[in-house]
Amino acid sequence: MVRGASLFGQLLGLFPRIVFEGIVKAHDAERGAKGFTCWTQFVAMLFCQVGQAHSLREICGGLRSVVGKRSHLGVQDAPKRSTLSYANEHRPWEVYQDLFYDLLVRGRGMVTARRPLRFKNKLLSLDATVIDLCLSLFPWAEFRQTKGAVKLHLLLDHEGYLPVFVTVTEGKRHEITVAKQMRFPEGSIVVFDMGYCDYAFFGRLCSEKAFFVTRQKDNALYDVIESRPVPTGGIVLSDEVIRLSSAKGLEGCPFLLRRVVVQVPDKEEPLVLLTNHMTFAASTVAAIYKERWQIELFFKAIKQNLRVKTFVGTSRNALLTQIWTALIAILLLKILALKSRMGWALSTLACHLRWNLFSYKDLWQWIDDPYTPPQEARSLQPRLFDSVLPQQHILTCRGASS
Repeated sequence: MVRGASLFGQLLGLFPRIVFEGIVKAHDAERGAKGFTCWTQFVAMLFCQVGQAHSLREICGGLRSVVGKRSHLGVQDAPKRSTLSYANEHRPWEVYQDLFYDLLVRGRGMVTARRPLRFKNKLLSLDATVIDLCLSLFPWAEFRQTKGAVKLHLLLDHEGYLPVFVTVTEGKRHEITVAKQMRFPEGSIVVFDMGYCDYAFFGRLCSEKAFFVTRQKDNALYDVIESRPVPTGGIVLSDEVIRLSSAKGLEGCPFLLRRVVVQVPDKEEPLVLLTNHMTFAASTVAAIYKERWQIELFFKAIKQNLRVKTFVGTSRNALLTQIWTALIAILLLKILALKSRMGWALSTLACHLRWNLFSYKDLWQWIDDPYTPPQEARSLQPRLFDSVLPQQHILTCRGASS
């Protein structure tokens, strides 16, 4: 049985202090600090995410209540609400952005993930999700006339379903403006929905020898260059090589594209897909677009299991600090799930981890078998029972009942 650190302490052990202190020093994050370190702030905000604390009061009270278990966290005293609130508002959120990417690089070396489809190309999904905010509390995040929001942009690698690029922008920023700033590896396949429909973006991907799969808009103008045969009785209805014929299409993407129409089960309208990959089977193109659903599940996991709907601060810096610590937490859950032999669902793992956060168990044994107590704990059970109910007392009770 692990005596030196709880599960929470072992999670924090995945962040080398020398690396953390280097990031803090690079951003001069502790300038003017009077005893309250960035590490204590990080422990408190990660506890907010993993422990599902809803407010500053719950964060500080929860850490204050675990007397004797804070030392292995690297925290001597629980923070005060005002101190934590001030730190979230003024200390640079970029510290946790850099910490996220450092964990991402090291986490890829810790796990072995399988490819979801049988081809060697790297498969990436690109999408964004809106995080709604109350405009009266977050006036700086104006999205619509009566609504505030920020937008989380994500590029997901389907080998392990780990993010490779994340950024948070104001809600008004369109997805395609962020996508145009990205560069994709040669030969990779990027899948996205119609929100990224931009012919110049398509043309750039073609010229950079990257592939894409997306849905075609209903009003798109094109000329059919070639009609390919399709297997009978399958979901593929047509497979055509086309050229965009509109003025914007010819200017932005003068390359040949491929139009694949598939009939999705339980759907009346067929699905019209557009890609620049000419050699894959049409059914493989359909399977690639189906894999895009994994990024939606990733967004769902973040919103359901972590604190990204209610915030403990209203400034932009405090909000970004909380979002990036949420991304660190979801990355930790993904790494644990990939290393485990149990086949965890993220929601189940998040719940079990929250219930056992300050239990003294070996983390790597626990993720493989969370329901069996450690050997030493099992050996203590008979002695504990005998100390409460001695054998003589049991025999007396039996005689009285007879």
